[in-house]
Parts: sequence; structure tokens; C-alpha cells
Amino acid sequence: MNIIIYTLIILGISYFLLKLIVNTSSKKISKNLRKLIFFGSIGLAVLFAFGGKFLLSLPLTLLSLAIVKLKGFSVFQLIALFRLIQTLRNSGRFSFNKSQNIKNSSSLSLEESYKILNLDINKKVTKDEVNKAYINIQKKIHPDISPETARLSTIVNEAKEVVLKNIS
Repeated sequence: MNIIIYTLIILGISYFLLKLIVNTSSKKISKNLRKLIFFGSIGLAVLFAFGGKFLLSLPLTLLSLAIVKLKGFSVFQLIALFRLIQTLRNSGRFSFNKSQNIKNSSSLSLEESYKILNLDINKKVTKDEVNKAYINIQKKIHPDISPETARLSTIVNEAKEVVLKNIS
């Protein structure tokens, strides 16, 4: 039922816009279109100048994940994997460029390990919660699923070990 209502609204708006365009002179339309393009370009430039890092980081990472050939992920799984990769990239432990030097992953801090496993560092976690978070991530990046994610998998393994040592 909602589809019919939305379709009628869209068709109604389209009808009135087309009727307005037909009754307007072409000079006025081109003048207003030029203004719209000019101010829209300025608006986009300002938007990308201040927020481009955040606006473009998720889509570019998702595109790069397609290169890694990760198939069958839902949007939520891709966002969780994106957060994992961002955490590792910020700490210098992961890069899509294989020639770049990457820090030794044996120096994971407790805070980084919690971030990698998507756990709250301020909350007391149990061994079962750590294992559940570990399994959820490994389902997405295990080398058996996608051999290109072997580096990520080893880092997640180490993060689990660091957190489990802290709990015991």
C-alpha cells in the first residue's frame, strides 16, 4: 500500500515540476540551472574540504574489500570489517599495500586488542564473550573463506590471546 502512495506522490510532484518547466522560458531555466550548478559545486567543494576524509573513507574501503574478493557479506559485516581494518591501519599494523613496512603485530596493546575484537574496554568481559567476538570476526576473515585475509586473521588471533591473558 505504501508503494502506491509513494508512487502517486512522486508522479504528482513530477507532473507539477514538468508543468512548471513547460510554462517557463528556456533562458530563465538555463540561468537558474547555471546558478544551481555553480552553488552546488561550491557546496560540494566545501563539504569535501571539511568532511571528505570521513565521507570517502567507508566507500573506498568497501571498494578495496571487493579487490580482496570477500563474498557473501552483509552490510553490517562489511561495516564491522571496515572498523577492524581502520583500527589496524591507524595502529600501522595493516595496509593494502604489501610493499609498505608494517609494524610487528606482537606489540598489540590491550586497548587495541579490545578495539579489534569490538569489545568495550571499560566493561568486564568473560572468556565466553571474548571467544564469541573472536568467532564472529573469524567467520568473516578466516583464511579458509578468503586466503587474502590471512594477515588480518593472525592479528585477530593475537588480539584474542592478549585479551584472554588479561582476563586470567
